[in-house]
Amino acid sequence: MNTWTNTSWRAKPIQQVPEYPDKQALEKVEDQLSGYPPLVFAGEARNLRKHLADVTEGRAFLLQGGDCAESFAEFSPDNIRDTFRVLLQMAVVLTFGAKVPIVKVGRIAGQFAKPRSAPMESLNEIELPSYRGDIINGIEFEESARVPDPERLLQAYSQAAATLNLLRAFATGGYAALDYVHQWTMGFVADSPEAERYKDVAHRISEALDFMRACGIDPASAPQLSTTELFTSHEALLLGYEQAMTRIDSTTGKWYDTSAHMLWIGDRTRHPDEAHVEFLRGVENPIGIKCGPSLDPDELIRLIDVLSPQNEPGRLTLITRFGADKVADYLPALIRKVESEGRAVVWSCDPMHGNTLKAGSGYKTRPFDRILSEVQQVFAVHQAEGTYAGGIHIEMTGQNVTECLGGAQAITEDDLSSRYHTHCDPRLNATQALELAFLLAEGINEERAEAGKVAADG
Repeated sequence: MNTWTNTSWRAKPIQQVPEYPDKQALEKVEDQLSGYPPLVFAGEARNLRKHLADVTEGRAFLLQGGDCAESFAEFSPDNIRDTFRVLLQMAVVLTFGAKVPIVKVGRIAGQFAKPRSAPMESLNEIELPSYRGDIINGIEFEESARVPDPERLLQAYSQAAATLNLLRAFATGGYAALDYVHQWTMGFVADSPEAERYKDVAHRISEALDFMRACGIDPASAPQLSTTELFTSHEALLLGYEQAMTRIDSTTGKWYDTSAHMLWIGDRTRHPDEAHVEFLRGVENPIGIKCGPSLDPDELIRLIDVLSPQNEPGRLTLITRFGADKVADYLPALIRKVESEGRAVVWSCDPMHGNTLKAGSGYKTRPFDRILSEVQQVFAVHQAEGTYAGGIHIEMTGQNVTECLGGAQAITEDDLSSRYHTHCDPRLNATQALELAFLLAEGINEERAEAGKVAADG
């Protein structure tokens, strides 16, 4: 394989790249960014790789979630806080269900660029370039807004830096204390139409916390009860920005992309011989690969070999995204191929992207029952194959939006227009996200109980 440099991707074919009209202005901004401080640190990315290695071995579980596409207009401390809060609530519930530590990775502080299925879009017989995320152009359906603007890279950096600053304060300043998080969850249970279903799990968590306090285990004696780790991630789509944020770590001499702790390659940009794979093979961050129905098992092995030639646990996360009606057709073949080749990976389930449809009202949406069904099927397939379903990857928000159908709130097509705020794809709201965590914890507990019964009978 050719020697990697942080610019070697520029000689490769590339997909999903915007056409900037002023190349000199773009180069000036990228050069400016290359002198800015890192957003994350190499040591933090190494810690995440260690945690993901535990997931690979079945000793931890990955929770990855956040916005479909972060926007400049909705940037606020309240939105950051509410997303952080729901991720913590989900993590507590999943910790109880899985009985292992939860590795928390947000789609946050960098998820600004979005791949599009077509370069142009039409409205009322007017055709304009597609909206590609706030880091590139504007969502307004106006010709001037759709022109890629290099100055947006600087605004994205500034917003990511401010977001990370607030997240670090929340994670270590007492806001993440386990007792507080569980109190929020108890409030959710009390208000939920499915309260009775969730009460057992919630009360058993309360009993566990009471037992720990009785044993003298509290925030004073165990600081981990009042602090947490939250890592950041986004799709590495706009490679000029990623290159500008890539630096040599002074302690190891290796390259790290300091725009986020974890980067992933999308289903549209994962060709082994193209630019996105070329760029990410040379950085030491944990890497994800979105795996859809079009991914051939042999091509997946080739991708793994390019991106993780040393086959190190924690390096690669395979994020499967098929749709509830396609899991059985595609997932077993990928698992069997990866297992037969002895590759060390995290298997994570993205139940969002394959379950998108257009409602009669014209809104894109995702039915909650199909999202849940994909998760359940993925876990069932892994159990049948003897492999570990190590995570979930969801698009969600801490806000009370109405973008996904169903759930305990029973959001209908008529409800979609009331609070449909996404800049791209529909997201689970706070209630639906936590409901998914409870149902997943319930399923994991049942699976463990059944496995214990089989072992006892055997």
